[in-house]
Amino acid sequence: MGTVAYGRYEEAFKAIHSALSTLTAPPTGRRITKLELAWDANGARLSTLKVYEGTVLLFTLSLAWNPDGTLREVSRADA
Repeated sequence: MGTVAYGRYEEAFKAIHSALSTLTAPPTGRRITKLELAWDANGARLSTLKVYEGTVLLFTLSLAWNPDGTLREVSRADA
């Protein structure tokens, strides 16, 4: 994802959508049938999202948050 100039909201939303679509795509030949959510210690923010096909873990998304509550990072770890 490249840099988007401040105030170019439509471009920014398209870039975010594109990045998240790639990040959350299942491996070739697989399909997502189950999501498992885990929350932070306070129960306020999503910390991990595990993605399954049946009982097979496909990948895990980890979410990191800024102190002000805004999302800082989403990273993917393949199983």
